[in-house]
Amino acid sequence: MKKPLLLTVSILSSFLIQAQMPSLNVASIPDSLKKNASVVKRYENSFFEITDIDRGYLKTHEVYTILNADGAYKLFFSEQYDNKFFFLENVEIKVYDAAGKQINKYKKKDLMTYGGSDDLINDNKNSYIKIPAPSYPITIETEVEKKFKGSLFLPFYSIIVPDEGVQQSSFTVKVPKNLDLRYKEQAIKLPPKVTEDDKYKTYVWSVSNLPAIQTEAGSVNAANQYPYILLAANRFKMDDYEGDMSSWKNLGIWYNELHKGTDVLPEDRKAFLKDLVKDAKDDREKVRILYSYLQKNFRYVSIQLGIGGWKSLPAAFTDQKKYGDCKGLTNYMYAALKAVGIRSHRALINSQYDMAPVDPNFPMARFNHVILCVPQPKDTIWLECTSKVIDFGTLGSSTENRNALLITEEGGALVPTPRSVAAANKFNVLTTIVIEPDGSGKVVSKFNTTGYFKMLIDYVANEKKDDQKEFIVNYMGYKQPDEFNFTRKEDPVNMLAELEMVVEKVPEFIAGNKMFLSPRQYKLSETKMPKSDKRKLDYYFNNPYVKTDTTKIKLPDGFAIEALPQSKEIKCGLASYQTKCWYDESEKVVFSTTSLTLNQLQIPAADYAAVRKFFDEVALDDAQRIVIKKQ
Repeated sequence: MKKPLLLTVSILSSFLIQAQMPSLNVASIPDSLKKNASVVKRYENSFFEITDIDRGYLKTHEVYTILNADGAYKLFFSEQYDNKFFFLENVEIKVYDAAGKQINKYKKKDLMTYGGSDDLINDNKNSYIKIPAPSYPITIETEVEKKFKGSLFLPFYSIIVPDEGVQQSSFTVKVPKNLDLRYKEQAIKLPPKVTEDDKYKTYVWSVSNLPAIQTEAGSVNAANQYPYILLAANRFKMDDYEGDMSSWKNLGIWYNELHKGTDVLPEDRKAFLKDLVKDAKDDREKVRILYSYLQKNFRYVSIQLGIGGWKSLPAAFTDQKKYGDCKGLTNYMYAALKAVGIRSHRALINSQYDMAPVDPNFPMARFNHVILCVPQPKDTIWLECTSKVIDFGTLGSSTENRNALLITEEGGALVPTPRSVAAANKFNVLTTIVIEPDGSGKVVSKFNTTGYFKMLIDYVANEKKDDQKEFIVNYMGYKQPDEFNFTRKEDPVNMLAELEMVVEKVPEFIAGNKMFLSPRQYKLSETKMPKSDKRKLDYYFNNPYVKTDTTKIKLPDGFAIEALPQSKEIKCGLASYQTKCWYDESEKVVFSTTSLTLNQLQIPAADYAAVRKFFDEVALDDAQRIVIKKQ
C-alpha cells in the first residue's frame, strides 16, 4: 500500500486574505524556508468566484523568489486559454532584484502567443514570456485575471510543490449555495474557514511557513503526491450541456447526453463492416478483426475544438477522414461494433503510468483519455484505440490497474482495469558473436518481443538509420557498429526483429594476449534506483517484464578460455534473476543464458530497499567478464 505523503500544517496564518505582502528583500526570508529549496513562494492570494452555473472568474496575485538556477523554471510564465471557455483577461508581471528593487515590468501585450501544432487541431492559445535573470536570487510578482465559461473544470489549490518553501498563501472560493461545492484534501489536513450569507458560501484555505518538501524520484506523478485542494461542483454546465456531478452515475449520464447521435455510421459503411466479419467464428474474433482494421487504417490526431476535450466528433466524420483523437477513435470503434451487433462501453481514464488513482468517493471530471471496454461471456476485452501496434485486448502501463469510468446505458460506473503482468512484456534475445583474432567481429541478435517491447521495436524499425543507430548504442547499450542492418518480421502475436552488426572491437578491453568479454553485447538492465533510507512513496517502473538472453560467442582461432563468470541466482519478493555461463570445447563456443523478471511496475515503499538491493546486485553480476587467452 502506498503511504500518503501527508502534510500536517502546524503553523497556520490567521487567514491571509488581508495579509500584507512580506518585504521583497531576499534577506527577510526565514532560513527554514530556504533549506532544500530552489524557490520560495513569498505570497499568494487567489480568489475564485462562481457567479452562475456556467460563469466564474479567478484572480491570482503571487510573489516568488528564485534562489538559484535550479528554480529557473519559474522564469517561464505561461497561461493557456481558448477564448470560448477560458479567457485570459489581464496579466501584470514585475521583477525585483535581491534587495527588492523593481528592475522590470511586463503586461499582457508583452507576452508571445501561439496555438496548435501539426498534430493538434484545437482552439487553444498559449501566452508566455521567458523572463531574463541577470543574477540570482531574483523575485517575480505576477497578477493574473481569468474568466471561465463553464463549471465542469474548476481550479484547484496547489499548496506546495517539490523544492519550494511557502511563506504565505491563501485560496478563497465564493460559490452560490445552490451549486453545492465539494472539496477534497490531498496529502494534507487543512479544513477551510467557511462563511455564508443568503446567496453565497465562502471558503478560505491558508497556510504559512511551510518548509520545502524534497521529491522522491520515481514516485507517483509529482502533481499528485504533494498537498493540494481539489474542487468540484455538484451542478455544472459546459457548452450548454447541464449536468450533475454528485455521483459517478450522474456524470456518466451527462457524458451519454453529450455523445447522443455521435455513434451513427452510414448504411454503406455498416454493410462494409458486416462484410469484414462475416466469416468470424464468434464475437471475440469479430472484435479482433475490427480492431485490426482500425489499427491499420486510422491514425491518431489530437482534437481539442470547442468542448473537444470531452466530446467526440461523429463516427461518420472519423470514418471518412481516417483520423481522430482518443475520443474519436474509441467512439468509431464503439460505432463499428454496434454496427455488427456487439455491445461495448466507452471508458474514461487517467492515462499515465504514474498517475494517482481516481478517488471513488470524490466524483469529478479528472480524466484525460478514453478507451473501450467490450464485455464478453467469459472475459472482458479492453481496447486501446489510439495505438497501431499494441496487442489486441491489452492495456499499456499508462492505463492498467486503475479506476475507469465505464459509460453504460444507465450512466457511469467506476470499474478497475486489469493489472499488467510480467509475461505480457517479453524481451527475448538470441545473440551469436563471431570474434576475429584482432578483437573485431560480427554480432547477430534476434529479438522476439511482446507488449511494451513490441511497441519499442516497432518504433525503432520505423526510424531513420541514424536514429536506429543512436537507439542501438545509447539506449540498448550495444557497441558502436561499423556497419549494421536492422530488420523486422511481423507475427500475429510477437514482434520479431534481427540486428546484424560489424564492430571494430567486441571485447570490453584487451590486455596483452587476453580479451575480456561481456556475457552480453547490450544492457539487460540499466536500472539504478536512487538511495532512499526512509522511502515514503511507492516507486514506479515503466512496466513489469520478463527478459531472457542467450548469447553464443565463437572464440577466435588460437584462443582458449581462462575464466568464466560464476552462475548466479538473485531473488527478492518482486523480482528474480538467474544467469549461467559454460564453454563447449568441441564447438569452441561460450554459452551464456540470463533471465530477469520484474513482477509488477509499482513497488510499495515498504519493499523499496529490497528491490533496490536486488538491482544493485544484478548490476554487480553484470560486470563479470569472460576472459580468453591467446595460446
